[in-house]
Amino acid sequence: MKNLNLPTKFTLSRILAVPLILILLTKESSFANILAALVFGAAAFTDYLDGYLARTTDTITPLGKLLDPIADKVLILSVLIPMIAIGHIPAWLGTLIISREFAVTGVRMMAATENHIIPANWKGKWKTGFEIAAMEFLILQWDIGIIHFQTIGTILIYIAVVFSLWGAYDYLEEYWNRQYSKP
Repeated sequence: MKNLNLPTKFTLSRILAVPLILILLTKESSFANILAALVFGAAAFTDYLDGYLARTTDTITPLGKLLDPIADKVLILSVLIPMIAIGHIPAWLGTLIISREFAVTGVRMMAATENHIIPANWKGKWKTGFEIAAMEFLILQWDIGIIHFQTIGTILIYIAVVFSLWGAYDYLEEYWNRQYSKP
């Protein structure tokens, strides 16, 4: 760990936070849910922080480029799956989100084997933002007057799916055009 730069350490912290989040999600108490939401939120913030630090300090590394999307997926999916299991997200919707992640990762990996990097696009960033916000509301499950966190979380996850599929189409289109538009 001591040979890793600070942005990569933040990326790894996202992965290392997952077991604690999962332990907290298994507890049936409001306090555990608050702690899970706080740890998840802090871990999600490192996604912004590691990228910002790597760019501003010119410390972007191949390891960081590899680990960052993996850490994002591990964090999001580790909360998504329990949310499906306890009925806060419909299974079909969760399957769609997970399938999209595998498809896009596969396309990006295939492109990388041909020395073509398909960078993250703004739709993917918005997707991630909506997923994070949705998970926060779904973890907390509060009802404050007429404000129901389950409803807000559900709306946000549907918005995330729109950005998810829209962005996935762009990745697939870019790869397809690169593969099949060759002279």
